[in-house]
Amino acid sequence: MTHTLLAFHAHPDDEALLTAGTMARAAAEGHRVVLVVATDGAQGLASEAYAGDGRLAQRRLAELHESARALGVARVEHLGFSDSGLDGTAEPVGGSTPFVRASVEEAAARLAGILREESAAVLLTYDRNGGYGHPDHVRVHEVGALAARIAGTPRVLEATVPRDTICRAIRLASRVYRFPPEFDPASFERAFSPRAEVTHRVNVRRYAAAKRASMRAHASQASADGGADRTLAAFLRIPRPLYDVVFGREWFTDRTRRPGSPVLRDIFEGLS
Repeated sequence: MTHTLLAFHAHPDDEALLTAGTMARAAAEGHRVVLVVATDGAQGLASEAYAGDGRLAQRRLAELHESARALGVARVEHLGFSDSGLDGTAEPVGGSTPFVRASVEEAAARLAGILREESAAVLLTYDRNGGYGHPDHVRVHEVGALAARIAGTPRVLEATVPRDTICRAIRLASRVYRFPPEFDPASFERAFSPRAEVTHRVNVRRYAAAKRASMRAHASQASADGGADRTLAAFLRIPRPLYDVVFGREWFTDRTRRPGSPVLRDIFEGLS
């Protein structure tokens, strides 16, 4: 039996980092995959070549469509909100409301409408921390949870990374890579989710090429002026065999599952 998977993200490029492998796997297995972003990503960091003419939002949405093609996504939607910025204080742009200033109920109603249209069986959203705490990511968690209740979506999975895994990776990376001064490794000790909360661990190594293509599509977010390094650019420099290992799994939490239940390998398991 096939199902519809809807992945809800805050900005163009978020899908590439957290759920691209799962989306590509679902599409390859014959499921319908829908990608919805809340914002246009206009506040994302980018070099002057991409942002200098004031058209970064349009470029990032175009990059989103390129990423979607690499993953086999059938439909892409933008909820119509603007990027709130890293601290949530960005001003409205072109009449669009920053996502964190929008009514949760209004945003959830928009998303619920798409969930209903698609008869989505699974909604991918974020954990309660919004991953690393970006205000738009936290709002995705809030809006996604309410939209699923409104639409009666059978399963909500919160995309996450086991906290101990990411902290260990940062410690290992720090031995060979000098993080910028503003990078605070300690902040990740409070980010994402404890391993005990993970209910789904999905093997996506066979789809690593699609995930890498999804990352590559977001060229603006791998760019920077002055020789500064960007996280996405660093990921894309990882040699392919190692990349497949590092990005070969994706993790999710289903809050309706009983603590201590066996970790599942298939996001559709148990759906009628």
